[in-house]
Amino acid sequence: MPTNGAAAQKATERAASERGLYRIGEVSRIAELKPFVLRYWETEFPMLEPVKSSSGHRLYRQEDVDLVLKIKRLLYDEGFTIAGARRHLREQSGSADAEHSNNSGRVAHDDAHSEKLPPILNRKMLLDLRDSLRAFLTLLEKRQ
Repeated sequence: MPTNGAAAQKATERAASERGLYRIGEVSRIAELKPFVLRYWETEFPMLEPVKSSSGHRLYRQEDVDLVLKIKRLLYDEGFTIAGARRHLREQSGSADAEHSNNSGRVAHDDAHSEKLPPILNRKMLLDLRDSLRAFLTLLEKRQ
């Protein structure tokens, strides 16, 4: 049987979740990451800034949870470094801000930017391509 303190904590957690706020343990389970990783990422990614409760607990908003999942994808799936992921997120938010301001009543007249650009190759694909090219080079050097 839970003590009154534990019951109060559970009630607080439920209320926070209903407001769209998550404690670090919940975000840790959602993202399948250790809490220390989330705390470290807060130091490396200035845009990841959970609010603090009156008792000092981190409370992540839904946008923070989405950002954690995006950071995890960039680092673990796409092979970005922390600095590269931080730069990518900064550029992405900057281009979203610029696009929002460009679409607020005026159309950009720059023909070079009006075409859709091809998607940027991600780091993992580039590393795989580099390894393949090195293998071909090795084969060519052996034939000579």
